[in-house]
Parts: sequence; structure tokens; C-alpha cells
Amino acid sequence: MHPTNATMSATELDRLARRRAGARMGWYAHALVFLAVNAVLATISFSNGRHWAIYPALGWGLGLLIHGLAVWVALGGGGLQQRLVAQERERLERERSGL
Repeated sequence: MHPTNATMSATELDRLARRRAGARMGWYAHALVFLAVNAVLATISFSNGRHWAIYPALGWGLGLLIHGLAVWVALGGGGLQQRLVAQERERLERERSGL
């Protein structure tokens, strides 16, 4: 059984905040690779007068959407890693103190 935020130590809260921020950074990396790869595929496809690049973009886009929902809906918020860690830590501290 996992402890509630109210019973977590500062070290445990920090670890949880870092894990959540890491999950968001993983989504950012996934999105960046998605954009880069699909831009190259679209360039190749359109330069040959074809439009097949939409199919890998749609398939991968669905995976990115599911990944995003798992990260953003479950964790809420956004930002870069240090800001994410700070936000998660503040949120967890508020939950622990009952505010």
C-alpha cells in the first residue's frame, strides 16, 4: 500500500515529484521525435508527389495522444523539468499539509 501525500516524508515527496516531472519530460521527447520524423517523412512523401506520410503520422499520433493522456491527465499541469519538479513538490506539500 502506498502512503498518502499527508504521510510522505520530504524525501518521498521529492522522489514522487521528480518521477512525475520525468514522465512529462518523456512525453516532450516523444513529441519532439514525432515532429522531426514525421516532418522528414512528409518531405519525402510530398517531394515524390504522393501523400502516404499521413498514415504513419496518424498511427504515431494516436500513440502520442495516448501517451499524453496518460501523462497529462494523470499528472496535470505542464512546463520544463525544473519547473515541473517545483510544481509537483509544491502540490504534494499542500496535499500533505491539508491545504
